[in-house]
Amino acid sequence: MSVCDVVVMGALGRMGATLVRLAKADPDNYRLVGALERSGCTAGLAGLECVVGDDLATVLAKCPGAVVINFTAPAPSVEAAAVAAATGNPVVVGTTGLSPDQTAALAESAKKTPIFFAPNMSVGLNVLLTVLPDLVRKLGPAYDLEVMEIHHNKKADAPSGTAIKLGQCLAGAKGSDYDAVKRHSRDGIIGPRPAGEIGVAALRGGDVVGDHTVYFFGPGERIEVTHRVGNRETFAQGALRAAAWIAKQPAGRLYAMADMLA
Repeated sequence: MSVCDVVVMGALGRMGATLVRLAKADPDNYRLVGALERSGCTAGLAGLECVVGDDLATVLAKCPGAVVINFTAPAPSVEAAAVAAATGNPVVVGTTGLSPDQTAALAESAKKTPIFFAPNMSVGLNVLLTVLPDLVRKLGPAYDLEVMEIHHNKKADAPSGTAIKLGQCLAGAKGSDYDAVKRHSRDGIIGPRPAGEIGVAALRGGDVVGDHTVYFFGPGERIEVTHRVGNRETFAQGALRAAAWIAKQPAGRLYAMADMLA
């Protein structure tokens, strides 16, 4: 396996710092060649022994072929993908909360450079997405489907991108359109639960990295399938694995975790 050159955006943030640490700890597989932070915040990058800066185009000019890994925010992630598309650098995006228009913009950039996009970089969670449809089909329509997610009190978007992905997975297995059957909140006198509805609840508190539970409420029984992340290394390891994989893929479409696992 060849060494994968990576450029980390938001390198002083929670995810960025974890990516930097893990990449530097595994020199046989990864080489940190670039790190970025917002203007005025780059002083903390001085000791990384790589190209540092606050302008992606300037950094990428010195890091040809390196994979950009981005867990920042929706708008900067889309903008960074467009910059990388112009330079031909592959991109891994783990940012959550992207709107349909922003996801479409990522797909447009993916026509020019390989882009990997996953709202959850956990390999275990993405394997779970391949298992859930079989449960839905075998249990049948008598089971009500609900999703609950828990995250730390700093998370900006709700429901989480992973919870939405789980809901879309469940809806797809039932042959339903997620947007038509989703219920992201319940409040007041709303009447009985409609058949086929998929509820998604979001809890926020403390330093929870990410818990997701899918409920199958049936007649006389309940099945709960839970995925818990203990630390951010889970996401960072998945992103680094994705970086090594996407570096070898052709441009032309937006890649997902399912493509890599296949």
